[in-house]
Amino acid sequence: MNSALNTFLLVLAAIFPVVNPPGSALVFLGLTRGASPETRRLLPSVARNSFFVLLCSLLLGALILEFYGISIPVLRVAGGLIVAVSGWKLLNQDSQKESQTSSDSPPQTNLLDQAFYPLTLPLTTGPGTIAVVISLGLGRASYASSTDEVLSFLASLAAVVVISVTIFVCFAYADRVQRLLGPGGTDIAVRLSAFILFCLGVQILWSGGSELLRSVIHAAPPSAPI
Repeated sequence: MNSALNTFLLVLAAIFPVVNPPGSALVFLGLTRGASPETRRLLPSVARNSFFVLLCSLLLGALILEFYGISIPVLRVAGGLIVAVSGWKLLNQDSQKESQTSSDSPPQTNLLDQAFYPLTLPLTTGPGTIAVVISLGLGRASYASSTDEVLSFLASLAAVVVISVTIFVCFAYADRVQRLLGPGGTDIAVRLSAFILFCLGVQILWSGGSELLRSVIHAAPPSAPI
């Protein structure tokens, strides 16, 4: 039981800072600007999608990457590029124009269409999260007995459930933050979160690119002496 508890705390501590549900809720608030609180609460599928992305990454992530021949550095480069572009678009979004157009046309249909992309992937459970979860899943192979492996999986599953519930609570009640900060404060918080999201995308891109460059340099044959 101690090992299961340690696994639960390890998975929770590894995933929570990467997913960052409170910070992601501010980005979600910016992308759903002008939507009613009721509309935001119609999006529990974001938390559900996040749960299945995390679970599939934990169970099948390594097998899928191996089947398609995709390395984790390549996953980080591609996902970091998407995250950086999303953060850049949100950072340069015109809040006044967005609020006016959203008041003229209801955004419910568009929001429901965007529940998986980009709200779930890559903004909530992005490539950094997937890479971390895949790494945690690879660690299950080191267990000696099947009982320890089952307990580790159940503990990891419980941590994923806690993360998903936290995502749902933070996203469903993001309007409370909007009322607390006011229009100006919310816009500032959203811009800061968008800038952090852009920086995270660049960091993920740089991390994957650095690993690719190191692999190319190490694989290059030494030059012959002249």
